[in-house]
Amino acid sequence: MDITDRTVFIVGGTSGIGLGLARRFAAAGSTVIVGGRTTGRVDDLETVEIDVADGTSVLRARDEVLANHPDLDVVVTMAGVMLMEDLRDPAHFGQAETTITVNLLGTIRVTDAFTPHLVSRGSGDIITVTSGIGFLPFPLMPSYGASKAGVHAYTESLRAQLAGTGVAVTELIPPAVATAGQEKINPAALPLEGFLDEVIGLLSATPTPHEIVVTAANRLRWAERDGTYAELLEARSQSLSTLPGR
Repeated sequence: MDITDRTVFIVGGTSGIGLGLARRFAAAGSTVIVGGRTTGRVDDLETVEIDVADGTSVLRARDEVLANHPDLDVVVTMAGVMLMEDLRDPAHFGQAETTITVNLLGTIRVTDAFTPHLVSRGSGDIITVTSGIGFLPFPLMPSYGASKAGVHAYTESLRAQLAGTGVAVTELIPPAVATAGQEKINPAALPLEGFLDEVIGLLSATPTPHEIVVTAANRLRWAERDGTYAELLEARSQSLSTLPGR
C-alpha cells in the first residue's frame, strides 16, 4: 500500500495506536483526519467528532469528512473498548453490550458509511483493526475477544464482497502495545514506536498483505496451527485470579 499522498480518515485516531498510525501517515505525506469522541487532545491533525456507537454521529462525521475531502481514499476503523468481565456475575452483561456495540457494530457502521464512496471511486483502502486476542482469547476480557473475532470474520467477508471493485481490505492484528497503561498490565507490551515501525514496513509492502501481523503477534494469530493454543490459553487464564472471590 502506498502511504504517501493519500487522504486518510482514522476513526479511533485520537489516542494510542490510532494516533500513532495517523502521525506516521502524515509524516509520509498523506492528508490525515482523525475521529473520536474526544478530539481536544489532538492539536497537530485535523479532527472530527464521531461516536461509533451512534449511527447518526457516524453519518454526520462521514458527511463532514467527504464535504471537506472528496478525494478520501483510505478509511481506518479502530475505535474500541477493552473491558474486564466476571462471567459468574450476570451484571457483566452491560460491559459485554458496550464492547460489542463499539468494537463490532462500530466497525460495521463505519465501513457501511464509507464503502459506497470508495466503491464509486473505483479505488481505495479499508483497514480494520482486530487483536491477537481475537485468535487466542484473554479470558479476563471475554467479550473483547469475541468482538475482535467477529471483526476478523466480517473483514474476511468484506474483502470477498469488494473483490473487483478496486477497494482493498486489510486487517491489522496487534498484540499488546504499550498505550493507555497497557505496559502496567502487561510488561511484555510492545513499545508503540517499535510496533508502528513494523506495521508501516508491512503495510507498505507490495502487494499489501491481507493481514498485518507483527512478529510479536504471530504466536497469538497462529497458536491453533502451531499446536500451542491450549497451553497459551491456560497461561492466560491465570489472570482470572484477580477477579473478586477467585
